[in-house]
Amino acid sequence: MRDWLIGLGIAAGCMVVSWLMLIVLARRLPPGILRDLAAFIPDCVTTVRRLRKDPRVPRRAKVAIIIAGLWVASPIDLIPEFIPVIGPLDDIVVVALALRYAARHVPRDVILAAWPGETRLIQRLLGPPEDGTRAS
Repeated sequence: MRDWLIGLGIAAGCMVVSWLMLIVLARRLPPGILRDLAAFIPDCVTTVRRLRKDPRVPRRAKVAIIIAGLWVASPIDLIPEFIPVIGPLDDIVVVALALRYAARHVPRDVILAAWPGETRLIQRLLGPPEDGTRAS
């Protein structure tokens, strides 16, 4: 039993050290798409928190946003986070879908105000603003 606990402690320590290394390396990324992607999930978490508290956001949009936030925070993933490049892909897709859903029910400026990161990234995620006309 003692050996199992020591192994578990070593594994947890290695995981924490690897997270710290990733954080340090992400801060050293040059400006551009890689840096934007490294900041995407933390920016999404902040946006979820802000939109959840905003009274202008309807209940159904809040539910979608909260589910996306729980998905990101959950340790259970469809694609494990430790797989390089595609690890956070499931989190990004779920958050993107939830924000696009919320954008249909919330004024665009509310979502843009809640986004702490680079504005061009969230605008690209949300797509072009709807002006009431639809293309055939």
